[in-house]
Amino acid sequence: MKDMPTRPELLKLDYYAPMAVNVVRIVFILLVALIFTRIISRMLRGLREYTVRMMLKSGGGSEFELEKRARTITGLTRKTLFIAIWITAALMILKEMNFDVGPLLAGAGVAGVAIGFGAQNIIKDVLAGLFMMMENQVRVNDVAIINGKGGLVEEINLRTTVLRGEDGAVHIFPNGSIQSLSNLTRDYSFYMFNLTVSYNNDTDRVIAILKSIADELSQEDPYRSVVLAPIEIWGVDKLADAGAIVKARFKTVPNKQWLVGREMNRRIIKRFEEAKIAMPSSAPAVQVMLPTTAEPRA
Repeated sequence: MKDMPTRPELLKLDYYAPMAVNVVRIVFILLVALIFTRIISRMLRGLREYTVRMMLKSGGGSEFELEKRARTITGLTRKTLFIAIWITAALMILKEMNFDVGPLLAGAGVAGVAIGFGAQNIIKDVLAGLFMMMENQVRVNDVAIINGKGGLVEEINLRTTVLRGEDGAVHIFPNGSIQSLSNLTRDYSFYMFNLTVSYNNDTDRVIAILKSIADELSQEDPYRSVVLAPIEIWGVDKLADAGAIVKARFKTVPNKQWLVGREMNRRIIKRFEEAKIAMPSSAPAVQVMLPTTAEPRA
């Protein structure tokens, strides 16, 4: 053990020179780490924009969808690289502070092996997250239903996926525990609804009015830019106790099916009142079906 420095030694500048050098080195390490993180952020942002442009030129999909996918992947890559950079910087700083990082690294390796045996769920979550990203199952800003819970996808991490519910609640799912995933906004969306009308109405007239309402809505702003196809009216789908059920759907850009659907419902009520078309009060006149993102099988 070194002897404690005497008072005259403490007054000499030579005593503080090594410490000053170490402080300068530590500051330099922090600056280099910060610069590297900034450079990586800019490189990933440029790579994301370049990739989206190239995929658009090759007809890889809509800009909105490609941007969501690229943002999700680059965000995950950024987090991984940042963690690696700052762990390396922390080890270098410890070395400058005269800590022996050799035993620390060896101990971390042994601890890592021990933790690995008890961290099978974490490994499962990480692998599930990687496959979810590679298969493009869901992206940030998608609306999805995961294990029965619906919401906006706010984050996709290596271990967890975060949903924000309609009521503001945050739902966090370990990726390995995701048993069912329904993406409501991949490529396009459907607003599907069942319209119940009384039996004394002419269903052909009902369908004609529905088509007229939909055509008018599709030609007006802000709906014309989000409606991708004319309304599909499948006709009388069921004969229920309350009345005849007419089934229809709108195809829209992702996340806009509810905007179109609410306006459609408002206009249906108003137009049906003007046309004297009776809707039963004992059952919901317009029953919204779960939006889907793929064509139903015949």
